[in-house]
Amino acid sequence: MREFIKPIVVVSKCIEFSPCRYNGDKLSDQTVHNLKPFVEFIPICPEVEIGLGTPREVIRLIADGEKNRLVQPKTGQDLTKMMEEFAHAFLEELPDVDGFILKNRSPSCGITDVKVYSGLEKSPTIRTGSGAFTSNVLLAFPHTAIEDEGRLKNFKIREHYLTKLFTTTEFKKIKATQQIDQLNRFHKKNKYLFMAYNQKRLKILGRILSNKEKRPLEELFHYYEEELFKLFGRVPRFTSNINVCHHIFGYFSPHLSGKEKEYFLEMLEKYQEKKIPLSSVVCILKAWAYRFENEYMLDQTFFEPYPEALVEISDSGKGRDYG
Repeated sequence: MREFIKPIVVVSKCIEFSPCRYNGDKLSDQTVHNLKPFVEFIPICPEVEIGLGTPREVIRLIADGEKNRLVQPKTGQDLTKMMEEFAHAFLEELPDVDGFILKNRSPSCGITDVKVYSGLEKSPTIRTGSGAFTSNVLLAFPHTAIEDEGRLKNFKIREHYLTKLFTTTEFKKIKATQQIDQLNRFHKKNKYLFMAYNQKRLKILGRILSNKEKRPLEELFHYYEEELFKLFGRVPRFTSNINVCHHIFGYFSPHLSGKEKEYFLEMLEKYQEKKIPLSSVVCILKAWAYRFENEYMLDQTFFEPYPEALVEISDSGKGRDYG
């Protein structure tokens, strides 16, 4: 079992922590609940922090040209400046956080799906966008693992978020040491995980690490970090996972019987046809790593990119993909 560094994650306070929603509710969420033993959470409710009570009158985003204003329709109060000032102060005082889990569709905390209205009362929605608090988060933390609790109900999105969160948290710890041997080890054990995400980026990371330009350590770590965040810019492609499985299979193939090879390739084909999840194939490869006592393979984060206890196979059904 791998040991994981605890990421620091800012979370909307109404999710699992406090009954502070506009209607006085607290939301139950399985992902946030499961993460509690593995993450240091910083719960925050921006609406409460700017002085709104619980329960409170509804607030909404109103279009003001290309910009949005945060307004409480019943009172007509414009909360835009108050939220802007709070967001700046809060984000500046934060420790070096590793991620955010925010409330979807919230006019303060939504990431991309907040309704923006043309006016105060009975006005149509003219676009969607980021909440008044979150728009500041996205500017201040452009490469950080940021998701809303609604999207995290999708298995593939959740897996990507957790992988990025725990991998980048570990990298930041290594970056703080400025020790090249630790960075080399980090790169080596993440080889197949990075290959599954983006083989081109994996090669670029390798070239940075070889340091033919003789860059100073601080500069080398900077370039490596830039490429690492680009690598996590999207979820792994279906075909990339198949490619990685073939690579690992190649390690064990000379030691396997014909029937074992045939069975594995049948399972890989079923994964390709989306009849089984990737985990069904990966479990076979990991079993062979134990059987043949292959320490190099057992050290690969591809087999456990985040704590095993967080593997939750439930899915919202929206955009479901076994990739």
